[in-house]
Amino acid sequence: MIDVMIVGAGPTGLTAALELARRGHAVRIVDAASGPFDGSRGKGVTARTQEVFDDLGIVEPLQEAGFRHLPMRVSVGGDVRFDADPAAAAVPTPDRPYESGLLLPQWRTEQILRDRLGEYGVHVEYGLTATSVDDRGDHARVAIEGDGDAAVTARYVIGCDGGHSTSRGWVGATFEGHGGPQALLIADVRVAGLTPDRWYQWTVPETGFAALCPFRTTDRWQFQGLLFQDYVDFGGLPEPTLERVQRTVDQVTGSTSIRLSDPTWMSRWRVNVRLADRFRRGRVFLAGDAAHVHSPAGGLGMNTGIQDAYNLGWKLAAVLGGDADAALLDTYAEERIPVAQWTLGMSNRGLEDMSQAVTDPAATRLMTPHEDGQQLGLGYRWSSLSSETPGFAARTGSPARAGDRAPDAPLRGPDGAATRLFDAYRGPHATVVALGDAAADGVGLSDTGVPVVTVGGPDGDLTDAAGHARQAYGSDGLFVVRPDGYIGFAGVSGDGDAARDYLARITGRP
Repeated sequence: MIDVMIVGAGPTGLTAALELARRGHAVRIVDAASGPFDGSRGKGVTARTQEVFDDLGIVEPLQEAGFRHLPMRVSVGGDVRFDADPAAAAVPTPDRPYESGLLLPQWRTEQILRDRLGEYGVHVEYGLTATSVDDRGDHARVAIEGDGDAAVTARYVIGCDGGHSTSRGWVGATFEGHGGPQALLIADVRVAGLTPDRWYQWTVPETGFAALCPFRTTDRWQFQGLLFQDYVDFGGLPEPTLERVQRTVDQVTGSTSIRLSDPTWMSRWRVNVRLADRFRRGRVFLAGDAAHVHSPAGGLGMNTGIQDAYNLGWKLAAVLGGDADAALLDTYAEERIPVAQWTLGMSNRGLEDMSQAVTDPAATRLMTPHEDGQQLGLGYRWSSLSSETPGFAARTGSPARAGDRAPDAPLRGPDGAATRLFDAYRGPHATVVALGDAAADGVGLSDTGVPVVTVGGPDGDLTDAAGHARQAYGSDGLFVVRPDGYIGFAGVSGDGDAARDYLARITGRP
């Protein structure tokens, strides 16, 4: 018997497998496709997902492969309305080391995840289709077709098999939402006639729109666009072909100087916004597009799926290891369904803005940044897993509350060497952070086996000379930071017993 069977090897499934494998759990990950996905589809990686990848040890190759500050040139009716880096003003801050999103093709993100997963001896098994699950109470049996049909016995199953999910039926979920008339063609192509130094976007309100986005470390660009006439003529979304994509660029730009060639991936997208009414039944969970699908506006869908897996992974590991009660798994849906609802709302607003912009002769941008598009403000204050002692905020002055993302802060060690809170949080463990007078309480929790970071005060082992940690966490705070980098418990000096009780809940360590 294995610990977890993961169905679907996109970014969500790969993240789930990596979260569990690095904790020493036996996982298998299968995918019905014959090989890795080779398209650019989900090309935006938010700042919060970069923090997740920092923890997983893959943020550096991700940064090397992606554009962080890519200028955008927007032309409307032949006039350039915008030509600048939309993230030019974004800079790293002490609490936020990744100031903006990254642009890189989805196939590259998946490759980086697969390479890291392989370091733990886990490899995707392609050409295998999970057809059904039999939940037997204390384990589940997954029927597999392909390469010698068999059944796999696992303690838990995670369905990450996309918008056309089979696993959704295993949990008895309905997929509620709506479709719509908005549509576009997508393709990965080579481009001649443009310098790969900008994300080019054109719109002619009566004709259509087109966009070409370059990538680093590859000569492929992502095309997105549609001729309005094609959509009407075909009574729906036309089949993508190189000829049709080229004609779209020619007519929208009013030029034949941009030549496209050698498509490696082509697809068509039509708006489909849906949310499963449940993310779990018994030993089977849903994550990513199997649980929620979004408009591509804002680039949040893939990121939300990755963060689903990150949330579920540490909780499953705690239960599998016998460190936490199985009730911990109930907090997965409790926390992630509201986030998915928020994401659907944000994506809908982005799609509405874009739909209006492509037909507006006065438009200056096709996509308008929305609040928290980098997902750094998302958290779980409402969760039953978020605990805060009475009067915490008033006493500490801390802007960080239980359920919030735990901010970063630069510090100095006893030897004067530079370090940061994210260095302490990195790894598959919870962390106790104690500041000021609460440092003594933190030291008292050292016997739990959980790493303890003390800042300032007579018992502090790290110094906060610039005051960044105090600014982020307050002057006298005692925190338990969950393995996924969110504050689970927030208290003050004297709350050591309450912090100990919280640790016992999520780690089983009294």
